[in-house]
Amino acid sequence: MIRTEIENRIGFITLNRPEKRNAFAPQLVEELRGAFTEFETRDEVKVIVLRAEGKAFCAGADLAYLQKLQGFTYEENLDDSRNLMSLFDQIYNFPKVVIAQVQGHALAGGCGLMTVCDFAFAVPDALFGYTEVKIGFIPALVSVYLHELLGGAKTQRLLLSGDLILAPLAKELGLIHQVVEPELLSKTVEDFAQQLIHNNSTHSMAETKKLLRQLHADSRGKNLQLAAEMNARGRSHPDCVHGIESFLSKSKPNW
Repeated sequence: MIRTEIENRIGFITLNRPEKRNAFAPQLVEELRGAFTEFETRDEVKVIVLRAEGKAFCAGADLAYLQKLQGFTYEENLDDSRNLMSLFDQIYNFPKVVIAQVQGHALAGGCGLMTVCDFAFAVPDALFGYTEVKIGFIPALVSVYLHELLGGAKTQRLLLSGDLILAPLAKELGLIHQVVEPELLSKTVEDFAQQLIHNNSTHSMAETKKLLRQLHADSRGKNLQLAAEMNARGRSHPDCVHGIESFLSKSKPNW
């Protein structure tokens, strides 16, 4: 479900489920974790670029997986939530710089995936949104990272509204770092990566990231565990059951 390659000291990780809008499935999560683990040990890789095939960057959980969630026990949902938490935390604490190259929409968990990267470059018409509240989910895991990155007011605005926003507003809020025309996206990202590669010390960037992540490490760890538990409990709430059923049947939930 992913492709990896190394070119000019950049490790490229490409989501490769375009027919499913690169939506999350357990296999995709595991392959991503494996790719980051491999690139961490490869000395010839100094910067990671996370990108995607197709029209969407990542649309969150796919329909088939949402259907499976309906029959999960609390323990199964907790394991599933912690699995995604491990991926997000691996990327957030990754010792090498991770750049998201966002060529299309990044929604729900897909927006969370982008959030835990160090930099994000996106095309003007890409939509972003933590839409979980619209189908009875809780945007639990991403709330921890988003609060740390953007602060309480902006996080509350994005998570409680569930609104979709375009790239220019996402940049204004600090969610992404640059808006780039589609035909220039790949080159802009690679040029930026090469600036980091040629101008910055590998050790210094790693230690700077380590320092920044350590500033809130204790509270982040506790909050992520709480978020995983709330996520697992929330999945069995009638609102979540109703929201998923409505989503799968393409009908508007009656809140």
